[in-house]
Amino acid sequence: MGASFHMSLPCLSVKGTESFYVDNIGASLGRKTQSWVDIDLFGNQITFIKAEKFNFNSPNYVFEGKILPSFHFGVIVELKDWEQIYEKCKQQKLDMVSQIRFLESKAGEHVSFFIKDPNDYMLEFKSFKNPGSIFKK
Repeated sequence: MGASFHMSLPCLSVKGTESFYVDNIGASLGRKTQSWVDIDLFGNQITFIKAEKFNFNSPNYVFEGKILPSFHFGVIVELKDWEQIYEKCKQQKLDMVSQIRFLESKAGEHVSFFIKDPNDYMLEFKSFKNPGSIFKK
């Protein structure tokens, strides 16, 4: 099973975070809005989301009309592996958010689902329609 790493973290400034990772670290820029930026950190997708000073009073954000956890990490897998993992988690009745399709018919189209681990961390599994579009704008 091939997999790439995805992590979502809060940031105080999207512009400052983008500048640090792209200009100082040499990472590549992916998609971005005023409220979030995707960084291609040496083949791994790190999404930084604008947030207030880091507290867990507002741990969610809205993307394409869906409320998602700002504080989560995940793994990107091929669709066949994603489907197997989803079915296994569903059968085990894990605390999960059902599958969601994002960016339909756009660069970065993917399906995702979230599960909560025993430590209350949210783990996202995602599979891109076109694996080459992970960082496409």
